[in-house]
Amino acid sequence: MNTFLVIVNIAILLAIIIGLYIMQKKHVTFSKRVFAGLGLGILFGIIIHLIYGTSSEVTDTTIQWFNIVGSGYVSLLQMIVMPLVFISIVAAFTKVTVSKNLGKISFYGIGILLVTTGIAAAIGIGAALGFGLEGVQLQAGDAENARIESLTERVATVEGMTIPQQILSFIPTNPFADLAGSRSTSTIAVVIFASFIGIAYLGVRRKQPEQAELFAKIVESFYAIVMRIVTLILRLTPYGVLALMTKVAATSDYAAIMNLGKFVIASYVALIAMFLVHLLMISVAKLSPVTFVKKALPALTFAFTSRSSAGTLPLNIKTQTDGFGVSPGVANFVGPFSLTIGQNGCAGIYPAMLAVMVAPTVGINPLDPGFIISLILVVIIGSFGVAGVGGGATFASLIVLSVLNLPVAIVGLLISVEPLIDMGRTALNVSGSMTSGVLTGKITGEFDEKVYNEKGGLDDVVEA
Repeated sequence: MNTFLVIVNIAILLAIIIGLYIMQKKHVTFSKRVFAGLGLGILFGIIIHLIYGTSSEVTDTTIQWFNIVGSGYVSLLQMIVMPLVFISIVAAFTKVTVSKNLGKISFYGIGILLVTTGIAAAIGIGAALGFGLEGVQLQAGDAENARIESLTERVATVEGMTIPQQILSFIPTNPFADLAGSRSTSTIAVVIFASFIGIAYLGVRRKQPEQAELFAKIVESFYAIVMRIVTLILRLTPYGVLALMTKVAATSDYAAIMNLGKFVIASYVALIAMFLVHLLMISVAKLSPVTFVKKALPALTFAFTSRSSAGTLPLNIKTQTDGFGVSPGVANFVGPFSLTIGQNGCAGIYPAMLAVMVAPTVGINPLDPGFIISLILVVIIGSFGVAGVGGGATFASLIVLSVLNLPVAIVGLLISVEPLIDMGRTALNVSGSMTSGVLTGKITGEFDEKVYNEKGGLDDVVEA
């Protein structure tokens, strides 16, 4: 009987996929198909949850089959992430106009990411204090205790490293191993390696222009191929979002979410507040925040459902270049760097909230200005090297809490609501990345405001 029910669920998913494909054939825009997948996924997931429960055999088996579509799509994006990070950084150096502005682009791109992370930390602190969140209010169950035990090794690793040692871990000793993602800091190591290649190219261009020109053409060809692969994968976004959202809605522990509802609400208030800060910064740059939201929504939607900033990188860069009019050089520089530096949600808001919640348990007044300033600075520094995949917030929190000598067990106490909050955090990470790209492009003159204001953009590119 269970097998029959699983087959029925799979048939329904396939029917919805066919429906989304028909929408594509009828030239319904990419954005609308993504939101259709999102809405139908939530509805289908809730129905599965209500009929079969969260952890029944039917639900578990059904989700395993659905993962072929959802997790398979994320895997395809992750497949292209390291090649895209590498070639994007190198390509940023081979662009003549970008080379002239490289110092400014580096300064403003990274600077905006770090500044917004500091603002996010301040908002996280305010949310925790405003909602009166306290770590002593959290109770550990079996799942929480298991999570705390699993964090023991990571805590030992983090506590055993000073900040200088953590910085040293970013330096690539084996670029090929890092291209394979063998370390938690592999992404930033690849960024550093690609930057060295780019700097070497600039030196060769001055002394051996013919060789440099050949290298630039090779890079341009490689970049074109990688971006074409990205476009092909992005066409699967509505189906991936459908399966991912169905899984989230079907397997979420709604009772646990209700028990920790105050923390969930406070987290999303902080996330929304920081997103409004992004829109305010866009407005200050004399650009329409409404246009920003409309064109960013497909990328933000995927980030929300996938919980992977790295997986969203291809969509992030495409949105910046083809939707917002940011030059490829700026987008290719800021996008990859934002995976490891200045993640507003995972490395900014979340660690700051946890630190405020546990500070009273060790006799620290969370309202102490010295503590608040120290916390914000540690959050900014700790944001370096945070992996842009699910679990990055956990690592960032361990770093911040360990440096401040605060209890780290609270990280394990929130396991039941971690996926729900991580969805919002990841979307905010990507929003911060795109905000930095747009503002950096505008400041350095690497920005086409006509493209920003016109309709189409990403929809047209994905369909091309």
